[in-house]
Amino acid sequence: MRLPTPGPGLAGAAATFAGIGLARFAYTPLIPAMVEAGWFSAAQSAYLGAANLLGYLVGAITANRLAAMLGVARLARLSLAGVVASFLLCATPAPFAWFALWRFVSGVTGAVLMIAGVSAAIGAVPAASRAGTAARVFTGIGLGALLSAVVVPMLLRAGVGTAWLTLGGLALAACLLAWPAWGRLPVPDGATTDTGRPAGHLLALTGTTLAAYALDAVGFIPHTVFWVDYLARGRGLGMDAAGVQWALFGLGAVAGPALASFVARHLGWRRALVGILAAKAGIVALPLAAPGPAVLAASSLVMGALVPGTVAVTSARMAELAGITDHRRVWGWATTAFALLQAGAGYALAAVFEHTGSYLALFAISSTALLAAVALAWASPAGGGR
Repeated sequence: MRLPTPGPGLAGAAATFAGIGLARFAYTPLIPAMVEAGWFSAAQSAYLGAANLLGYLVGAITANRLAAMLGVARLARLSLAGVVASFLLCATPAPFAWFALWRFVSGVTGAVLMIAGVSAAIGAVPAASRAGTAARVFTGIGLGALLSAVVVPMLLRAGVGTAWLTLGGLALAACLLAWPAWGRLPVPDGATTDTGRPAGHLLALTGTTLAAYALDAVGFIPHTVFWVDYLARGRGLGMDAAGVQWALFGLGAVAGPALASFVARHLGWRRALVGILAAKAGIVALPLAAPGPAVLAASSLVMGALVPGTVAVTSARMAELAGITDHRRVWGWATTAFALLQAGAGYALAAVFEHTGSYLALFAISSTALLAAVALAWASPAGGGR
C-alpha cells in the first residue's frame, strides 16, 4: 500500500526542524563539550557559532533569487542535503577553517529553508488554513531544539564525534521525510510571487516591524549561542544541569508558536509582537541579577517559547501589513535584516567575550537592543497596511 505524501505543514516543519532546530540550535550544547574535549577553545567555538550566523546572512540575501533560478522544490531538497552534510563532515577533529566552512554552509541552508521553504509551505494551503499551518511549520524549530537538548548530552558520553554523527542522522531522517512532499506541493515555482508594488511602498508599511525584528537578532544571541556554556562553565552548574536547562528551552520552543498564535488571536499581531519583545528583554536581562537555578530554569523555558514565537508572530505581522502575495518578498527582507544584525552581533559579541571573558556584558547589550525593538514594534502601523 502506498503511504500518503506529507502535506505542506509537515514539509515545512521538517525544513525548520533540520535547518534551524538542528543546524542552529543543536550546536549550542556542543560548545562546552568541544572545549572540554580540546577540539577548540571557547573563543574559537564562539566564532564557529558566528560563522553560522554569517552563512544565515548570505542565505537570506540569496534565497529568493535561488528559488527563482532553481525552483523552490529543488532548492529545499538541496538545502536539506546541505544540512545533513554539515553534520556528518564535522564528526572528527579537523582544522578550525574546515568547521567554519560547514557551520557557514549550515547557516546558508537554514536561511534558505526559513525564507523559501516556509513561504512555500504556508502559501500552498488555503487562506483559512494558514494560521494553523504556520504554527505547525514553526514548531519544527522547537522540536529540533528539544530533541537536540535531550539527545546531545547522552551522546556526548560516547564522544563529541558521536554527537555530530547522530545529529546528521536526525537531519537525514527529516530530509527523507520531506523529500517527496517538496515535489508535490502546489507551489508555482518561478511564477509571480508578489504584486509588483514598489519596494518603497512596502517598506513604508513594514519598515518599523522589519527593524524591530532585526534588533531581535541581537537580543536572542546570548541564549541561543552562549547560554549552555554560561550555565555549565560560567555559573559552574556542569554539563548535566546545563543540558536540563537547554531541554527546558527546547520544551518551551515546541509550544512557542501555538502559544504566540493564541495570544495574537486575542491581542492582534501588533500587540502580540510588542508583548513578546518586551518579555524577551526582561528574560535576557535576568542573568544580570544573578538568579538562582529555579529562576534560570524559568528563563530557559520562557525564552525557548519566545524565540520561535517571535518568528511566527513577525511573519504573520508582515503578511498582515503587506498581504500574503507579497509575503515572501517582505519576509525575505525581514530575514535578511535579521541575518545582517545577527551576523554582525554574533561576531561582535564573540569579540566582547574574548576580550572581557564576561557573559553578563553580552546579556546587557542584548537586553538593551530588545528594548529598542519594543519601541519600534509599537510604532508600526496599527492594522493591516494593504
